[in-house]
Amino acid sequence: MLFPQQFIDDLRLHANIVQVVQEFVPLKRAGATFKGLCPFHAEKTPSFHVNPEKGFFHCFGCGVGGDVFKFLELHERVGFQDAVRMLAQKFGVALPEQSEGGRDDDSRRDAGLREALLKIHEIAAAYFQDELAGTAGARARQQLKDRDVEPRAIEQLGLGYAPPARDALRSQLLKQGFAQSLLLQSGLIVQRESGEVVDRFRNRLMVPICRDAGSVIAFGGRSMDAEQAPKYLNSPETPIYSKGRTLYGLNLTKASIRKLGYAVIVEGYFDFAQVFQTGAAPVVASCGTALTPQQAQLLRRFTTKVVLSYDPDAAGQGAAARSCELLVAEGFDVNVVVLEKGEDPDTFIRRKGPDEYREKLRSSRPYLEYLLDQAAAGLDSGHDDSRRQFLGKMLAVAARIPDAAARDQFADRIAHKARITEDVVRSEIRKAAVNRVTTLTARELPSFGQMKQAEKGLIWALIHDPAEAVEAMAELDGDDLDGLAGRDVFEMARSLHGEPHDVLPSALLRRLSTMSAQLVTSIAANTSPPAPPLECARALKRLRWERERAAIQREIDRLQELGAGQHGHEIDALWLKKKDLMHRIEALT
Repeated sequence: MLFPQQFIDDLRLHANIVQVVQEFVPLKRAGATFKGLCPFHAEKTPSFHVNPEKGFFHCFGCGVGGDVFKFLELHERVGFQDAVRMLAQKFGVALPEQSEGGRDDDSRRDAGLREALLKIHEIAAAYFQDELAGTAGARARQQLKDRDVEPRAIEQLGLGYAPPARDALRSQLLKQGFAQSLLLQSGLIVQRESGEVVDRFRNRLMVPICRDAGSVIAFGGRSMDAEQAPKYLNSPETPIYSKGRTLYGLNLTKASIRKLGYAVIVEGYFDFAQVFQTGAAPVVASCGTALTPQQAQLLRRFTTKVVLSYDPDAAGQGAAARSCELLVAEGFDVNVVVLEKGEDPDTFIRRKGPDEYREKLRSSRPYLEYLLDQAAAGLDSGHDDSRRQFLGKMLAVAARIPDAAARDQFADRIAHKARITEDVVRSEIRKAAVNRVTTLTARELPSFGQMKQAEKGLIWALIHDPAEAVEAMAELDGDDLDGLAGRDVFEMARSLHGEPHDVLPSALLRRLSTMSAQLVTSIAANTSPPAPPLECARALKRLRWERERAAIQREIDRLQELGAGQHGHEIDALWLKKKDLMHRIEALT
């Protein structure tokens, strides 16, 4: 069941975060907080702090942070619902009956829908597995045998078979009492234009897709025949499944990823199956797409070291490049494995064995070196145009590296390749990094980059002085948040309008992504505010108006170059807008 929001808020206020953490980490008081050795990374000097008054923890060493639920999620490697159950049991708080619910009827209905969809997928997974094991699944079993997928792996992966019948699964689920409208929402059946309702997956080898806690939330179906299209058919997005927020196989490998300290990312289900069953490496699959920020944040719970092992063809390497850039921007150490042409992890291991694949992983190259050498392959250092083109391409990559020291190291490599002085390259990279932070939104560039002091002041107040922060944020509108590194935090805070001020900080931390929560706790861990919240809000509004004024001036300059006589009315109107903005800026100042 999903718990009512009121129950979660009450439990959070009831639970003593210091008491919870001290069961796993020895803590000593340090002023208003407690500190100890971080349980999430190896350290000799304590950098892990717990703030009992505000109910959050933060490590200055590895950056991890959040509320008491997040601590249990990360330490015990469980989902949020399980963390709630553990905390309730620990403090002797009775769990609510599913029929009771909280304040929000819509939330209860959504929770009921998700629970029903999870049950439908659980039944479907068992049905597909039974079909694979039965007479109808003989050909599918042979195909798995031909691909060297072992029986134990078939069981662990929960592989199955969807028979050719048009509505075999639909009939099974209707017999279980599920309404057809609910089955349509699950994506397991579809309604054609003629009105006919049929199973989505027919005559396909079925691969269940699970959330990291283990529940089946979707399926991938591989064609049984060469002429059957598409080759892979996947579940659509549903209330329980978002492709961009799911990593295939993480439920099976998260423990080994954490233990060994790295993850290998492959593209497809059978690449994963071969690496997994042979124990060649701790592995997850991105299922044929470049990674998303949400997938990176999910993986970051378990490791910050990644080896990409995508297909060597153009599509695979293109996806690898996009994934690498995102992972580098998120602070991951990224290496790249390039297999021989025509090979993928599945065929490579079947042909040469897991030991050879492990050797490939050991000899994998850091992504930035790999990229640098690729770009430099066509560089003619004797021609300025060639060097400028090379430098421009590398600046775009360097600007996404969040760590300044790593950027400088990359700059030195670029300078050596292009025969340009290191100081010049470092200066250009710093400019590119600053410009990238101010022109891209947090969604486009999930690194928080160089956050403005005014943003830090507002975020600090959201945790320590929420009443004043809410009052200050009332002066801002959506356009004021454009281009801010903390935009996701502010938008989430705005969505919580109406929450009691005493529960706002914890409610905010719980709803934020792991990366955003870590950002907030790192700022909130400071003992004094970076700046007063009202001044911060006005500074952000002034920044927006300055951007608008600069944009108007650029347009005026452009029109004047085209001919003031031809565009006089447009220029006059723009001058009036600029004048109005200057008055507003002056009033704020």
